[in-house]
Amino acid sequence: MDFKKVMVAGSGVLGSQIAFQTAFFGYDVNVYDINNDAINAAKERFAKLKEVYAEYFNDADKAKAAYGRLSFSTDIAEAVADADLMIEAVPEVVNIKQDFYQKLAPVAPDKTIFASNSSTMLPSQFAEFTGRPEKFLALHFANSIWKNNTAEVMGHAGTDAQYTEQVIEFARSIGMIPFLVKKEQPGYILNSLLVPFLNAGLSLWAKDIADPHTIDKNWMISTGAPHGPFAILDIVGMETPYNLNVAKSDLDPTYKAIAEKLKTEMIDQGKMGQSTGEGFYKYPNPAFLEPDFLKQN
Repeated sequence: MDFKKVMVAGSGVLGSQIAFQTAFFGYDVNVYDINNDAINAAKERFAKLKEVYAEYFNDADKAKAAYGRLSFSTDIAEAVADADLMIEAVPEVVNIKQDFYQKLAPVAPDKTIFASNSSTMLPSQFAEFTGRPEKFLALHFANSIWKNNTAEVMGHAGTDAQYTEQVIEFARSIGMIPFLVKKEQPGYILNSLLVPFLNAGLSLWAKDIADPHTIDKNWMISTGAPHGPFAILDIVGMETPYNLNVAKSDLDPTYKAIAEKLKTEMIDQGKMGQSTGEGFYKYPNPAFLEPDFLKQN
């Protein structure tokens, strides 16, 4: 593996973290998004991440250097022009991802390996649109990538094993602990466990069985866990769980109810989670961190 330049497509919560982590470990990173508004929002995230990394790694100079290795583009051909690896972190919507790959495929260099950070979708769903199915696979990161440093690597039936190995080595080179998923599984390992858990909490909320703080408090007291499902949802943000429940809304009315409640009570109110300062909790001082949160009411 001799990667030097990486394109990250999509500069949302996780896309921006992937880009900064990659730059922090010495790669030149071109961040692509669809318009200048998205890029400007990303630059605000990167400014915050620079401070996070400086504090977490106790290395302000390295964080500053990482920030300097980031470049930005709204032109897909320009963004991928000399990329050794492209990591896609666009929204979890089939049509958006398919359209992205159809636009990327004709303009990407032959050398570029494509990796999707999709949380729940399979590489085989998009392989035919990439123009290079043998160089296409999934590379999934956990949120708060600098400390939750897992990288799940999952190919499809047509992925060439040499590129899987190269992506595993890349993951190690940016401080990740790689986990090879041996065959396609929606949600990999992490989200196969996490998504049903989060949706169980959302279902209790959507059915008005209990409010989010009560649900989190019950889970935290009962299991000793540091976070309940709604504190985790604030980290993830509302967009991904909303999209996932919309996609399943025809299968069960509960999914539809969750999606509608997320839209009306959270997304439409600008309560997108930690990234906007408010979700199910208010930040930077959420109630679940208060000393008396786990005490009896």
